[in-house]
Amino acid sequence: MNTNYTKWFLHPDSESEGTYRSLMDEVITVIHQQVKGANKPFSGSSRTEIAAKVKEISNLPIAGQEMETVIAEIQNVIVGDSLWISHPSAMAHLHCPPLLPSIAAEVIIAALNQSMDSWDQSPSATYMEEELIKFFTKKIGYPDGADGVFTSGGTLSNYMGLLLARNKACETHFSVNAYKEGLPFEANKLRILCSEHAHFTVQQSAAQLGLGTNAVVTVSTDEKQRFSIQDARRKIAQLRQEGLIPFMMVATAGTTDFGSIDCISEMAQLANEEELWLHVDAAYGGALLFSHQYRSLLGELQLADSITIDFHKLYYQSISCGAFFVKNKQDFYRIAYHADYLNPEEDQDEGIINLVEKSIQTTKRFDALKVWMTFKLMGTDLFGRMIDSTIHLAKETAQLLENNSCFEVLNTPEINAVLFRYIPLERSEERDYVNEINLRMQRTFYENGELIIAKTKQNGSVYLKFTMLNPLNTIHDMKEHIERMKKMGEKIEKEQGGTRYEYSVHH
Repeated sequence: MNTNYTKWFLHPDSESEGTYRSLMDEVITVIHQQVKGANKPFSGSSRTEIAAKVKEISNLPIAGQEMETVIAEIQNVIVGDSLWISHPSAMAHLHCPPLLPSIAAEVIIAALNQSMDSWDQSPSATYMEEELIKFFTKKIGYPDGADGVFTSGGTLSNYMGLLLARNKACETHFSVNAYKEGLPFEANKLRILCSEHAHFTVQQSAAQLGLGTNAVVTVSTDEKQRFSIQDARRKIAQLRQEGLIPFMMVATAGTTDFGSIDCISEMAQLANEEELWLHVDAAYGGALLFSHQYRSLLGELQLADSITIDFHKLYYQSISCGAFFVKNKQDFYRIAYHADYLNPEEDQDEGIINLVEKSIQTTKRFDALKVWMTFKLMGTDLFGRMIDSTIHLAKETAQLLENNSCFEVLNTPEINAVLFRYIPLERSEERDYVNEINLRMQRTFYENGELIIAKTKQNGSVYLKFTMLNPLNTIHDMKEHIERMKKMGEKIEKEQGGTRYEYSVHH
């Protein structure tokens, strides 16, 4: 065999085994050194510095380089200037530290490199995904006829929810099979209701599905940023009076900014009365299924027609990993297509499972292995306690901020997101001034790499956000962060001509 290339593939050859082990050992060493040396979540390198370093190593050689050279470049340039999301001080987005079983499973998934579209490409993996889907449909409380499929994440899952609901609406209201015949002209009357805090993928999916963003009608929220049933009733009545056709509601179980959970039980009752499809976007809050103290926040989740859950958020799985569930597996028939070379119809007669028939992805990863391996090694009890601990910490942190006159807290955490802002001693009513201070705080912390927090806007005002997913965080850590933010705010005030800094020093 030509050993110039055979050593680069997995096969029963000593040179192949040696290359594989050497690469794995080197990569483990790089990550281990990063863990030991990561005293902050980001290096603090500027965008121009990072771009220059990446450009310097980006030229691809005609002849391969030594392993040590390439690994050194990865360590110094790629890993060294990456955001180290496993650091407890990285609290900006719904971006979780991956659990070790998930990371280990990734190695197996990559080595097997199976595509989950047809059974003959992923024999045992197909059954593993199916069994895990059954486990989750039972945990949700769905009946025996429920089903689901793993996806790349919330965007794709929400898209599938709208797709199935749209196709059913076309059958119900227009007697049109949209999958075969396309959208009828009257489809421009279809309307979707969601809260003003729902994920942007509701509008994005509506646009991509030919309904347009105008098909999405936003409903106001209550004092806890939850979908208002009263406003929804008014809007549904108004839409019908205008000759429009509401066909779907989207509930959010864990909004991006607030972590708020809509009243799913009440929405399900309204959906039943109005004959609407109810989709629940539980990409964030779906992990509460295993919570010992907060499972009730999800209400009667089993009443939803379809559900989105992301495992690469509060389930601590490596990206990408999500799932889409339906109460009635017959709904998948509205998107099923049979290709003779992949999933011929006769396969169904033989009981062969081809997952492509309930997915809009063809090539799909064996992500179910990550979730299975995690629960096998950790157990669901420990996982549930871990989720609860992050929620407790978020509530404690919000209270610490409330007790500090330098900060204003916008929400009482329902899951583990805390929105707040620094309030200057003077000129606190000048929104642009207050906004600029908070923007500078967020930027400065990112630029020095010591604290990664998010920024967002609510009613024109800039707020900072802790997304407290990391169970390794402590209340001691949060006290230090709050004190550091207070000092940073005072420093910026002084630079901008404020007075809190002098007040705090002299008193």
